Amino acid sequence: MAVPLLDLKAQYQNIKDEIDEAVQRVFTSQGFILGPEVEACEQALAAYCGSPHAIGVSSGSDALLMCLMAEGIGPGDEVITSPYTFFATGGAIWRVGAKPVFVDICPSSYNLCPQKIESAITAATRAIIPVHLYGQLAEMEAIMALARDHELLVIEDAAQAIGAEHQGTRAGSIGDYGCFSFFPSKNLGGAGDGGLITTGNADRAERLRRLRNHGMHPKYYHSDVGGNFRLDAIQAAVVSVKLKHLDTWTEQRQANAVRYRALFASAGLPPDAIALPEVTVDRHVFNQFVVRAQHRDALRQHLLNHQVGCEIYYPVPLHLQDCFASLGYTEGAMPESERAARETLALPIFPELTDDQAKEVVQAIATFYADKQQA
Repeated sequence: MAVPLLDLKAQYQNIKDEIDEAVQRVFTSQGFILGPEVEACEQALAAYCGSPHAIGVSSGSDALLMCLMAEGIGPGDEVITSPYTFFATGGAIWRVGAKPVFVDICPSSYNLCPQKIESAITAATRAIIPVHLYGQLAEMEAIMALARDHELLVIEDAAQAIGAEHQGTRAGSIGDYGCFSFFPSKNLGGAGDGGLITTGNADRAERLRRLRNHGMHPKYYHSDVGGNFRLDAIQAAVVSVKLKHLDTWTEQRQANAVRYRALFASAGLPPDAIALPEVTVDRHVFNQFVVRAQHRDALRQHLLNHQVGCEIYYPVPLHLQDCFASLGYTEGAMPESERAARETLALPIFPELTDDQAKEVVQAIATFYADKQQA
């Protein structure tokens, strides 16, 4: 049985009529740029995230970039973030001319380790970008306390964590800004690129709305140099439809995680062959189900050979990427991030994953380790 890492076709078939109607509504109106579709989407997402303001933008990557631009962060400034994340987090800092300062992760959550942040703060530090990786919040209470003590901005990279929460507080509603992605593979994905910024500050929200449209307000009058960072109306219409189903999909992802734990417990694997993800928050939304695996690379190839989808997020931490070589980091500088890059593997956890498919995944893994023992 082939098991994909993600099955967007199955998702679409379940909501096809709703999506088709929403897209047709945009084509009928011919209102493709901003307008009522985007405004309605923003209002619904602000309510969902528990934030007073939500600004639809062109991608999660641009969301991060815009927050840094809005605060005037640039050359001479430093921004602390995680080296174990998608490239956009560090890339946004670099693109505004600031210096990314990487701090290692907690091995249990893969998120930025608060206890290691303070020693990285200098007179040039302007902001912290914690990443809510794989669907659960970073330790925001400790991070926010540090930020307040040192008068630093906090920009939440919540691209993988919409709806994640801890102690009743949702991702994107804690820091000065929250950044989300609607890339199709996300829990709430569009039909292409798209993103969102949340903020509790009305002045910041207004500036972001100008920045996403070349700093323009009113038309042809520019108070800032922004960019074309607008969320397309078609993407907003698709996201609005999917948002109505998001909590159900999240519950299905959580159920899949519980099912995996039961299947692995009864699989008879060698001790320490597979370490399952730890849940450190009240609501983990499982954008990914990431295990640590002995012989990870060989296991990955075995699964692919047996048509079981899997992926390595992320094989090279940011501090060791060639484009950041001038920062001077060397191997061994971020041991937990480097160990995660060597050991982790994401397994299918999309909402439509069937019981038989989950069993196929675990059986394929059990077969791999049984063959290893016999070799």
